[in-house]
Amino acid sequence: MVEIEFILYVSDQQKSKDFYQQLLNIRPSLDVPGMTEFKLKEGVKLGLMPENSIAKILQDRTAHPKEGQGIPRCELYLVVENAKELINKGIQLGCKEISKLCNRDWGDKVGYISDIDGHIIAFAERG
Repeated sequence: MVEIEFILYVSDQQKSKDFYQQLLNIRPSLDVPGMTEFKLKEGVKLGLMPENSIAKILQDRTAHPKEGQGIPRCELYLVVENAKELINKGIQLGCKEISKLCNRDWGDKVGYISDIDGHIIAFAERG
């Protein structure tokens, strides 16, 4: 693999771009109609694609993504140094707290929130 990109299907590209830009405190590396990308690390990007754009690509071969709106369909697991701060920031930006920050069985301290489209974001600190 040369590069990894995770793409979330979102109901409102501009609103989601503003949300992730504020939450992660980074500017998009690409922002054009139909796709916004954030470079998370060298070779790793987070993409935001409008639900209607991906629906055109998928045609009628799968359900329209808007039919799953608010249903957790993926998880972003982000290992950070300031999980509590980022969880609180997410809540201030409109996220819903799903599970409080605490030590987990696998050794990380993790808290879970859901973004404005219902995607799950886990902020973790290594144990």
